[in-house]
Amino acid sequence: MGSLGSSDVEKRLAVESVNTEVACALLATEQYGYVDVRMWEDFDRGHVAGARNVPYYLSVNPHGKERNLDFVDQVAALHSKQDRLLLGCRSGVRSRLATADLVAAGFTKVKNLEGGYLSLLKSVSYQQPAALANLHKFSFCF
Repeated sequence: MGSLGSSDVEKRLAVESVNTEVACALLATEQYGYVDVRMWEDFDRGHVAGARNVPYYLSVNPHGKERNLDFVDQVAALHSKQDRLLLGCRSGVRSRLATADLVAAGFTKVKNLEGGYLSLLKSVSYQQPAALANLHKFSFCF
């Protein structure tokens, strides 16, 4: 998967990230929408309730990554540039790059979920119905 180029490092530094407790508080107010940037099959295995799935990569394999060149346009089709958005992926790396792309495109109220969906699942602030615990679907922040 290689090292990060200087433009990737610059993008990652310019992004505002929030921890899981802050993320849960933002989502609980319903003022923030959640954009899951994982690939479709990962999203289908489990996601935050109400999340919109817009993959940042279309595929990841040993030969490299295929970036979704329409990512910004697809998000713009769902949200205005003034909408409050929290972006997440599996561990926070893709969503940080995706957040940086949105900021560069003029989105003004976007934040990255530090640690991604995995950190959210481990957080004491994040709860889900017991019947769905193994599926990680329709999860809620309290």
